[in-house]
Amino acid sequence: MNDTTEDNPIEQIMEIIIEQGFGGMDQAMTILMNEAMKIERGQVLQAAAYERTPDRQGRANGYKPRTVKSRLGHLGLQIPQVRDGIEFYPSALEKGERSERALKLAMAEMYIKGVTTRKVSGVLQKLCGLDFSSADVSRASKLLDKELDLWRNRPLGEVAYLMLDARYEKVRMNGSVVSCAVLVATGVLADGHRSVLGVAVSMSEAEVHWRDFLLRLKMRGMHGVKLITSDDHSGLKAALESSMAGVPWQRCQVHLQRNAAAYVPKADMREAVAADIRSIFNAPDREEADRLLAKTLEKYSKTAGRLAVWMEENIPEGLAVFAMPEKHRRRLRTTNMVERQNREIKRRTRVSGLFPNEASLLRLVSAILMEVSEEWESADKVYLKMKED
Repeated sequence: MNDTTEDNPIEQIMEIIIEQGFGGMDQAMTILMNEAMKIERGQVLQAAAYERTPDRQGRANGYKPRTVKSRLGHLGLQIPQVRDGIEFYPSALEKGERSERALKLAMAEMYIKGVTTRKVSGVLQKLCGLDFSSADVSRASKLLDKELDLWRNRPLGEVAYLMLDARYEKVRMNGSVVSCAVLVATGVLADGHRSVLGVAVSMSEAEVHWRDFLLRLKMRGMHGVKLITSDDHSGLKAALESSMAGVPWQRCQVHLQRNAAAYVPKADMREAVAADIRSIFNAPDREEADRLLAKTLEKYSKTAGRLAVWMEENIPEGLAVFAMPEKHRRRLRTTNMVERQNREIKRRTRVSGLFPNEASLLRLVSAILMEVSEEWESADKVYLKMKED
């Protein structure tokens, strides 16, 4: 490689890829990461290397070598250091680190405990770029579990709006494969930012599990909830009645719309029924929504009796949001807010497929949600404006 290439990181990377193809991706990524960390250090110090400027905030202090195990193999990174009391650690190494570690541990546990296959073992090798021993897993798990446990039990404060959701994952238990419920609470805080408030793994969505979950949130200081949004589930509804009595409950309108389809007697009626339900949900206020609901019930009372009965009993559960400020309603009337976090959970858990135990599942989901929550809470833009302009 010539001297000009040595001085240009991009040219170095391109040269490596041209010469080695995929076999040189670890070297290329090492160069890219090192350069990105140097740029970030310059941003923190508000000055490039050797630059003289009155805006400088501290000074560079060389580099500290660190080998990072990644999906591309072992990366020999040079971590930029600073001095003069300035705190700095590259965000590229922080972001996603917990969930990546948790995923590797889940895969490693499967392999070590003999509940995996040769295919999963191959995925583990490609994913982690190294082999695990039982001692490695135990040591790494203790360190990560302590960090995640502190987050799951951190003190809470005022939560304006609460959203509850659950998903199921496969777990090996006593020699059998069972579906375990992952209970998740997400909220909009008093300042308008979103936050993942809590997560737990239980055998089901029975009332006792939801009740214990909600009580733990309250014990950690959650208060001030004005509205709770969730899907319809008998266990959850019973738990809300006993643990969050007096707080209005909003049934997810998206799920209501889907549920209605099961009561439409003819396929050619579905589009019209869906439009009628949407008009109710999109009404300007509760009075108009009630009027449209009464009109719709009369419309279908003779041609679709079961649908009319179902709508009369269920649609009102999706109208509690009308008591909230108009500018908040669109984001509170469904559980869409948690869709992104569910997609992120699914993206990671499907790699593992089957968890060796409940602790492994809780570890991975907690790590993912902790990272999601930190991103939400530190965002410059709030999710909802809680004060009038």
